[in-house]
Amino acid sequence: MKIVFEHKGILPVKKYGGIERILFWHMKELAKRGHEVTLLGHSESKVEEFGIKLITCEGDPKDKLDSLTKKDYDLIHLTYNYEPKSEVPTIINMQCNGQIGEKFSKNSVFVSKKHAENHGSSIFIHNALDFTEYPYQAKEKGFENFLFLAKGSWSVKNLKHCISVCKKSKKHLHIAGGRSLLPSRYIHSHGMVGGVEKLEIMKKCDAFLFPVRWHEPFGIAIIEAMAMGMPVFGSPYGSLPEIITQESGTICHNRKELLEAVESKTNRFDRDAIRKYVEENFSIQKLTDQYLELYQKIIKGETLNPTTPIWKLQHNPEELLDY
Repeated sequence: MKIVFEHKGILPVKKYGGIERILFWHMKELAKRGHEVTLLGHSESKVEEFGIKLITCEGDPKDKLDSLTKKDYDLIHLTYNYEPKSEVPTIINMQCNGQIGEKFSKNSVFVSKKHAENHGSSIFIHNALDFTEYPYQAKEKGFENFLFLAKGSWSVKNLKHCISVCKKSKKHLHIAGGRSLLPSRYIHSHGMVGGVEKLEIMKKCDAFLFPVRWHEPFGIAIIEAMAMGMPVFGSPYGSLPEIITQESGTICHNRKELLEAVESKTNRFDRDAIRKYVEENFSIQKLTDQYLELYQKIIKGETLNPTTPIWKLQHNPEELLDY
């Protein structure tokens, strides 16, 4: 199968990255399985050593995508809402929430069951990790160091409540992805981090706080934390209830429940079991298996969604939900 991807950033990413890393891991897995993978991308991308052909894309990538032919490629795989004018069939992996009234391709794939439902679809594939990049080491069941891993300035990620419960419970919060403006002996701001630096911070932490106040499409940081053996304390919104199990974390419906979880004196969670759970359910190999099934359908001329997906909720997706 000959598949072309497009991404304007440098791959593989050197530091912070979410969707970009999943895209690269998937391309690498496809190439490993013998598929012909091409990236329309940045001239500094170093993908050829992984069996991926690089075509430098100057100017507007949409012009290049529009000119592709079936003679050269079987499928186009994109990660943003655009349908090329090309004759090559296209699949679109949507990672974000749509805006009110925004319509999507009938060959759109969402990242969780709830994410799909919110757009009037049933087609989804969970995000995944390449676990070779998340070396796991068993450690004692401490419950003193908590992690916040997200863009802290984005209010829907709810850094505010994470800081308040850790201060009140006198537990340490490590913020990777933002900073606290007020000094505290319990709050440690690391800014935007990635790579080895991020892993070192994660190794210090006992649990992950993710009390988001919007319908989170997936939350890659959830499975990153689980890969390091951390239980996740999250809100009941979006994809979280379908990712967080009783064995891998707790759904906290408000600040009071989040505080109670953080204040707990003992860590009841089995870190080894959490790692096993995430390996079994969110591996890049499983993601690639599922995408290959959808690729075959589209190449045969089938349409994934019978109707055009559209954001179904009446409010703006970034409107803060109660917590």
